[in-house]
Amino acid sequence: MNRLAWPLRLVAALAAGALLITGVVMAVAPRVWQLANAHEELPVELPEFQPLSQRTLVFDAAGSVIAVFQRENQQPVRLEDVPEPVIAALLAVEDNEYFFHKGVNVRGLFRALLSNFSSNSPRQGASTITQQVVKNEFLAGIPRDGRYKLLQVHYALMLEREMSKADILERYLNTVYFGNNAYGLAAAAEVYFGKKVPQLSMIEGAFLAGLVRSPSGYDPIDNPEPSRRRFAQVTDRLADVGLLSPYTATALAATWELPFKVRTLPRVETKPTYFTNAVREYLLTKSNILGATEQERANLLYRGGLSIHTTLNSAMQRAGETARDILPDSSVGFDAALVAVDNATGAVRAMVGGKGLRPDVPGGEVNMALVPRQTGSSIKTFILAAAYQAGVQTNDVINGFKPCTVPDYKDNQWTTKTVDSGFGEVGPFLGPNTWSSTDCGFIRLSYAVGLHRVVDMTYRLARSAYFYQGQPADEHEPFLPLPLTATGNNALSAFDMATGFQTVANQGLHHEPYYVERIERGDGSRLYTHEVTGTQVLDPGVANATIASLKGVLRSGTGARNLRNFPRTASGKTGTQYENTNAWFVGGTPQLSTAVWVGDPNGYTPMNRIPEFEAEMGRNGKVQGADYPARIWGAFMEAALADQPDLDWPRPPGLAREAARIYVPGEECVAALVSGSLPLQPGQTIPPTLATSPPTLPPNTTTTTTTVVDPGQGGGGGGPPAGSTTSVPMTLAPTTTSPRPVVVTVEPETTVPLDVVDPRAPVPSVATDALVYLCEQPPNYIDFLDLDVTTDP
Repeated sequence: MNRLAWPLRLVAALAAGALLITGVVMAVAPRVWQLANAHEELPVELPEFQPLSQRTLVFDAAGSVIAVFQRENQQPVRLEDVPEPVIAALLAVEDNEYFFHKGVNVRGLFRALLSNFSSNSPRQGASTITQQVVKNEFLAGIPRDGRYKLLQVHYALMLEREMSKADILERYLNTVYFGNNAYGLAAAAEVYFGKKVPQLSMIEGAFLAGLVRSPSGYDPIDNPEPSRRRFAQVTDRLADVGLLSPYTATALAATWELPFKVRTLPRVETKPTYFTNAVREYLLTKSNILGATEQERANLLYRGGLSIHTTLNSAMQRAGETARDILPDSSVGFDAALVAVDNATGAVRAMVGGKGLRPDVPGGEVNMALVPRQTGSSIKTFILAAAYQAGVQTNDVINGFKPCTVPDYKDNQWTTKTVDSGFGEVGPFLGPNTWSSTDCGFIRLSYAVGLHRVVDMTYRLARSAYFYQGQPADEHEPFLPLPLTATGNNALSAFDMATGFQTVANQGLHHEPYYVERIERGDGSRLYTHEVTGTQVLDPGVANATIASLKGVLRSGTGARNLRNFPRTASGKTGTQYENTNAWFVGGTPQLSTAVWVGDPNGYTPMNRIPEFEAEMGRNGKVQGADYPARIWGAFMEAALADQPDLDWPRPPGLAREAARIYVPGEECVAALVSGSLPLQPGQTIPPTLATSPPTLPPNTTTTTTTVVDPGQGGGGGGPPAGSTTSVPMTLAPTTTSPRPVVVTVEPETTVPLDVVDPRAPVPSVATDALVYLCEQPPNYIDFLDLDVTTDP
């Protein structure tokens, strides 16, 4: 540099600075004085500070942090918790005369001007810490014109009159932005050094102070070279004020290691999960725990410094994620979901929505645990419970013959569907027939109970914030009284199915599932406490009878393929939708209910001849509920309950009456004897030669106009193979043909009207020795009398 350049530059700087300050003072002094004294002349009030933003921590049931909710990373710190050397370094860099000025430092402004003129880059700022607080708190959004600077000066002077230096400095340390979403010293200490404020050194504090002027420009992670140059300026400043020796300052500038990655404190190292995302969405959109409006709820969740204690059992969650991985990866992208609910309380203990959140993949954050899918035969648990609540007993008999032709609503029009799964006789629909999940008997049972009552019972059993009567269709597909309800044409989520089974497994006492045990405010006071209250949906004896009927599914029925040796007392039901597009296992123990779904998250893709599945399990790669869903369920339940005792449910009550014949009005007719005799014996059928066509069930008699687009077809999975017989079922058959009896058709009085949802209203039934026949195919060995008889046979 030319030896004459420096003196000339200094003289020019002094002259320019003097002229500038003189001009500024002369031009704005009257207005500054007027504004500065406005509090004496006019009732101008200083705006109030907004509450500091505090992050919300989410804990599992054991007290470990599993999520952090925050919009800006701001963690309040008290001034007394900041080390003195750190404060000294911050003041040296940002406002060395902070404790001597009254909010505006004219000398500092002039000194900064000279310093910046004399160097190749700005080294000192002109704003005081008080002015920076004013700028951050009161002037956001105001144009940066002359009025802006005057307001900043005015508010700074007023603030110094109303608050102590210590309080203003504390506010500054809690609100100043350091980059990388770190607002305040505590957040910056964590982000850049992985430390709490009391652990900071003077040099670390000085480095952070150097970021304030341009947090993004001096970002050590994205812009290390500019950050290094800025740090050299900071160390020079520390040497200027005597906090470092010149030698140390130079050495630090060259060798001190800059932060190279964003850090977090060990106790809050978390990543989003299906469960934590579900908790967040529940608190924001499905409850008013945090406020009446979504804006209020969001503000409190992201800025309120809450401590949210959830129901998650992290050990069970890990077991669920491990069990999910039993399903091999496939080129199609089939996945599995799992939900586990505590029977005694309704607490959600584990939630696996798929292989894992993948924000980089379209749809990769969809939680399949909450997505409704057709249920297959797993819905038969709820139909069975509805039947028992309506008075059906385990010894009652029903027409289980196959095939059965059922009305079906598909592609916006009514068609018919022939179901070829049955138990081939008129007999008890329980026991082995339930375990093998045959369809025709359960289809008729759902008609006898009343499709509208099956719908009502399903809503009662599985009610939650995600599934309830009157719910908007865009939130959850409505559960409709479809003719093929028993084969799973309605859609429910794994969350819904686990909730419904919880009610049955808890002896009929329903608890709405929940995520949050309690919420505490930032000051430690209690904001919310969950209260466990229940609704008795089923009589305890009914629930226990349902559980008892489904125990055999694991030992001898469709679930036995993979659960025959399950080491605990358990009950459950498989489900396989038409063409194996969805596969389920839903069941539980007295302590825990769990639902597992397997399928294609992106559509109803048949799981047949899938190469990856065929290589692993055989069976032509054909997945049913007894395959991967049952295996995942068994692996999870065994691990989740490893430290709990093997319990059993109470024995269901004994039979209260003789067996009855359940029938379906409209498909089956009942006749009363007028003359002659009917020496009939239970269990016999009409000879096959009398059959002309499979029986057809009556169409759905509800008046609903809801459109169901391609809901799929039924298929219980595990029923006996289709046979060639065309036998038409009949409760009783004659043992003699002479003399010919005379009968009259009886109009049934026990048909359940559509507007009756009383779960205890009886189903259509008669004594087992009554004459029940197919209405379209009356037997030809009796004579019918045309009389108007309404007497109950």
